[in-house]
Amino acid sequence: MHWLQDPNHTNVDNLYNQKNEYLKAKIDEPETNSKIKNIRDLHRGIIDFKKGYQPGTNIVKSDKDDMVTESHSILAR
Repeated sequence: MHWLQDPNHTNVDNLYNQKNEYLKAKIDEPETNSKIKNIRDLHRGIIDFKKGYQPGTNIVKSDKDDMVTESHSILAR
């Protein structure tokens, strides 16, 4: 977060380098699973990579069968 708040050239370069290293590791992970014949993790990694980030939703039914999605209402329920 500090790098994003202070956007000088070196901080931006460091952020991009870390992002590239992370992406390379995520790409190499299915390759490693393929080499060691770990098929389940290979397919799981491919599916996760293709779908990307998908946030989950929290939905709870109230006493009156209404859908509640607010976090405070869910905690109260």
